[in-house]
Amino acid sequence: MGGKMSIKILADSASDLSKHYYNQYNIEMVPLTVHLDGKEYEDGQTIEPKTVYDSMRAGKSPKTSQVSPQLFKAVFTKYAEANEPLLYIAFSSELSGTYQTAKMMELEVKESYPDAPIHIIDTKCASIGCGLVAIHAAKLAHNGATLEEIIESAEYQAEHMEHIFTVDDLEYLYRGGRVSKTAAFVGTLLKIKPLLHVEDGKLIPLEKIRGAKKVLSRMVEIMEERGTDFQNQTIGISHGDDLEKAELLASMISEKLGVNKDDIVIDMVGASVGSHAGPGTIALFFSNKPIK
Repeated sequence: MGGKMSIKILADSASDLSKHYYNQYNIEMVPLTVHLDGKEYEDGQTIEPKTVYDSMRAGKSPKTSQVSPQLFKAVFTKYAEANEPLLYIAFSSELSGTYQTAKMMELEVKESYPDAPIHIIDTKCASIGCGLVAIHAAKLAHNGATLEEIIESAEYQAEHMEHIFTVDDLEYLYRGGRVSKTAAFVGTLLKIKPLLHVEDGKLIPLEKIRGAKKVLSRMVEIMEERGTDFQNQTIGISHGDDLEKAELLASMISEKLGVNKDDIVIDMVGASVGSHAGPGTIALFFSNKPIK
């Protein structure tokens, strides 16, 4: 074969990429666990996001847990034994214990394989914010970038990833411990739609907006204020089983910012993130700095 060893990118299911992207960019995936009706499911593998949303609409509260230590250990060991470079683009450490578990397993595997080329990035990103970093890293790997170059570029992109999103009901995020009670309280009283963003890996309420239609145009406004270089980046939209609204947001962005609608990644929020965000979630992801 000769030539350079290919660098494998690993993502977790909370990056909300559908199988299409894992296949297209040759990305490996580890699933978080979803608990529903007394059963355990593997996110992205043995449960459809729609099942989670329908159960929440019916008043159920699915729970989630991080990627299992055993799974990380198995994946890391496989790459360590083959001495193949692996770069794991992890979901925000502020929103899940998955990153910490991965770090623990990395240390454990490196006791047996001290030189194992296993690297982990805490993106401080969520959903497709994380997914876009993984796709970006996988493209670089495919184009023959070195591990150092990929790590530097992925860290830079993660740092400049904006997440602007709205949920139908803040109660879900509150129940899952992802926002405080005070933040959750305001939305349900009047027909107020909360806008949130991600800061330092945490979910932070941004503003309250009256009326669902206004929320989308406000999202585009914020994107215009914070973002840049839209033609040269991939923009992501994820939705909690509301494709129509996601498509509408994509059209508005395309119209206002001159972005080709076909270049926008639109995907459903997966089962694990969806268990916290709930049906009707609309999230927008873009970079606030030109991508290096």
